[in-house]
Amino acid sequence: MGILNDRIKEMRTKKGYTLAYVAELLGIKEATMQRYESGEIKNIKHETIAKLAEIFNCTPAYLMGWEDSPNPEPTYADVEKLLARNGRDLSVEQKMRLIKLLSELD
Repeated sequence: MGILNDRIKEMRTKKGYTLAYVAELLGIKEATMQRYESGEIKNIKHETIAKLAEIFNCTPAYLMGWEDSPNPEPTYADVEKLLARNGRDLSVEQKMRLIKLLSELD
């Protein structure tokens, strides 16, 4: 098995999910899910990997083997991007608290 297959199985068992449950969430047959884990299906669509990451609450990069942690700590740049996209939805007080927290990271 490859890293992707191992990590799919690892995350599924860590969450206590059955093959049938994850397959249902993906809208596929249980046998297809089993073939993802076994490595029998080698080219898994990126949309499927993204959906698996969402189901397992990890990053697609972790499933692919590009990161060592399923949920890496956000970086300052990550928070800045998030603020740029969604900052207008935060109150002034929330922005000030976030800025204070960010300054403690440096």
